[in-house]
Amino acid sequence: MVVYFFDSSALVKQYRDEPGSAWVQRVLSQFPLTVIAEITIVEVTSALARRWRMGEITAEEYQFAKRVFLQDVRWHRVISARRSTITRAIDLIDRHPLRAYDALQLATALEVADIVGAEGSSLTFVSADARLCAAAAQEGLATVNPNEMTGGQMALTNDQ
Repeated sequence: MVVYFFDSSALVKQYRDEPGSAWVQRVLSQFPLTVIAEITIVEVTSALARRWRMGEITAEEYQFAKRVFLQDVRWHRVISARRSTITRAIDLIDRHPLRAYDALQLATALEVADIVGAEGSSLTFVSADARLCAAAAQEGLATVNPNEMTGGQMALTNDQ
C-alpha cells in the first residue's frame, strides 16, 4: 500500500485552483491513506490568508476555504513533531539547503516512512517545492511534485 505524505505547498492545492491542483484533487478524491505534519495545519491556513490579504481571493473565499480545510484535516493522519523529529530536521539542514519548516516537514515524512516501511508499505512524499522534493529524493523517498503532473499521470516517483 502507498501512503502519501503531503506537505503544505501540495495540500493547499486542494483548496485553490493553481498548477497541480487537478492532480492533488484527483488523488485525494480516491481517499488514500494520507499523512501530514501538524505544522501543515498552520502553514495551509497561513497560505490561504496570504492569498486573501494579497487580494487574490475574497474574504468570503478565504473563510470558506479555511473552514473546509479545517474540517478536512480529520481525513489525514496528523503527526506531531517529537524531539527526534527536531533532531532529524537539524541534521537535514546540514545536508540540504532547506528552510526550517521544510526540514521539519521532511523529517516528519522520513519518520513516517520508517514506520510504514516496517509495516510493508511505502511512502510517497508530495510537495510543490522542487528543492524539497530533491532533498526528499536524496534521502531515499519516492516523490511527487504536483506542479509537474500532467494529464492522467497518477504518480511520478524517484523509483519509476
